[in-house]
Amino acid sequence: MLGTGVLEAGPDQRDHPDPPCGQESFAVLRRYVEVMTAPTVEVRRSARRRRTVSAYREGDTIVVLLPARMTEVEEAHWVEVMLAKIQRRSRRQPNDSALSSRALELSERYLDGLARPTSVRWVDNQFSRWGSCTVADGSVRLSQRLQVMPGWVVDYVLIHELAHLLVPDHGHRFWEWVNRYPRTERARGFLEGVSAAAGLPDAELGDAED
Repeated sequence: MLGTGVLEAGPDQRDHPDPPCGQESFAVLRRYVEVMTAPTVEVRRSARRRRTVSAYREGDTIVVLLPARMTEVEEAHWVEVMLAKIQRRSRRQPNDSALSSRALELSERYLDGLARPTSVRWVDNQFSRWGSCTVADGSVRLSQRLQVMPGWVVDYVLIHELAHLLVPDHGHRFWEWVNRYPRTERARGFLEGVSAAAGLPDAELGDAED
């Protein structure tokens, strides 16, 4: 189980209060994630370009092509417009089917295909943890708040929960599996940063459910 910082003490008891939940929490997380993952924008002007404006991704950079005659005010406007278009184009609507397929891909790539969950789905009732799994029935659940995170962060949470299907606790063997994913440390740091920036407790890690 991958938590956001609340230590589970029982069905109705916690050592810390729950972080903000619902739509308000989701909106706060979205704002902080957008700031933390804002792309680099490079503007390229061309004297041969008369009226058209275009943009494309080049690695982690968004390149915006503008006519050389544009003013700084016009440039700022068109950069904002083109950036929004590219981000909308690249944002896919999350669904359980895609999440399940991704989980199987990650299991094959990093876990030797040994983790075979019976179900992988988004849930809207996990406010104290990023993900959870139940070993007994092989189910994996991810908090819908992860839908605003970069894909490599979601991949880490998936691998974390899939690894629990192989090793229920957080012992040495568990981390041997998880650390096969090359962005593990970066993703853990990202989640801790988001939790801190959004006013959530520091990330805590819990064992899988029986």
